[in-house]
Amino acid sequence: MKILMLTWEYPPKVVGGLARAVADLAQALASLGHEISVVTTDAPDCEQTIYAAGVRVYRVNQFLPKALGFLEEVHLQNYHLIQKSVELLNQGGFDLIHAHDWLVAPAAKVLKHAFRLPLVCTIHATEWGRNGGLHNDFQRHISDLEWWLTYEAYRVICCSEYMCGELRRVFQVPADKLSVIPNGVRPESFARTHPDLDQWRSRWASPHEEIVLYVGRHVFEKGVDLLLSAAPKVLAHRPQVKFIIAGNGPSHDDLKRQAWDLGLGEKVLFAGFVDDLTRNSLYHLADAAVFPSRYEPFGLVALEAMAGGAPVVVSDVGGFAETVTHEVNGLTFYAGNANSLADSIIRLLSDKVLARRLSERAAQDLIEKFDWRQIAMRTVESYRETMPKREAQVLYDRYEVTAQMRGKGGSFRESSDHGGR
Repeated sequence: MKILMLTWEYPPKVVGGLARAVADLAQALASLGHEISVVTTDAPDCEQTIYAAGVRVYRVNQFLPKALGFLEEVHLQNYHLIQKSVELLNQGGFDLIHAHDWLVAPAAKVLKHAFRLPLVCTIHATEWGRNGGLHNDFQRHISDLEWWLTYEAYRVICCSEYMCGELRRVFQVPADKLSVIPNGVRPESFARTHPDLDQWRSRWASPHEEIVLYVGRHVFEKGVDLLLSAAPKVLAHRPQVKFIIAGNGPSHDDLKRQAWDLGLGEKVLFAGFVDDLTRNSLYHLADAAVFPSRYEPFGLVALEAMAGGAPVVVSDVGGFAETVTHEVNGLTFYAGNANSLADSIIRLLSDKVLARRLSERAAQDLIEKFDWRQIAMRTVESYRETMPKREAQVLYDRYEVTAQMRGKGGSFRESSDHGGR
């Protein structure tokens, strides 16, 4: 199959888990013999066109004209995505379009209708879920775009049963239009570390200190504030702990102030954005990798920590509940409860045999449940389910043209209550 993918972020431009998930899927599809073209936004020091790992990546300039705000930037970005995609689609041979999240919804809708190609979308998260509801016009606008994308798509892919339920509840997406296909992880991507980890470790913690690590965005939904709130109790039982908080985001300064107000001082290190080599090395050194999310559609970051060899503690929310089984391949705690989080961290640090057993089982699960080749094969099956609908569309289009030629003005009206064609 020849597939056009639309995504607003793609490595090395990585804002959240979406970029890596799309890249890994694209490469896995290419390894199966499919022809994948990705159209995405610009990134510093990146060529506009590159062929890597079997995938053709085309980057468009998103900075001109200068937008007056975020939403205008998104819409201007879509004009650029459409322009490049039209150039590619005019060459012919494409079987379908695969769009990832609402930021490319306008481009996906235009291209679908202009070229009469099936549209598949993946919804990686929803604005409703991120905010625990819709509380202002900005959030409602984004949610409308998300719904619009699910409506226009022939098939909607989501990464967990939790997300499937959310899409049915929030957007009323019909069950027979949804496919649940998890994200995966490439363990080999997390194997490369700094050559002398023991010496390198001294830059982050003293030899006697235990490392509790968080990697991710600094936003409310990720619950980093809960980890800081749990820190005093952890330190009361394990005074040798060092908390390393990697990443950045809108809540970064607030989190620093919280750590100061709690008197955590040098026991917390805010590392900022870390590159892949540093991330891998920290995972290999961590005594516990902690992800205290309030909302998590899938929880790819937990799989990445597992791939790096770190025992994990996660909240029992969303997709985490489907990837981490308590006391089997990690520990879970009651979401939003800092006391429960502290207890799980203390237990993991106090029982090294348990920590090792959890890590070993996690490594096994990565191979058996989250292999990208198997995920790509399931995605192709989902693609193929759109093909009969495409053939039906062609027939209906021919009927409409024939009727008009006969002066009858006939047309086909879609009977589904969800899903334009």
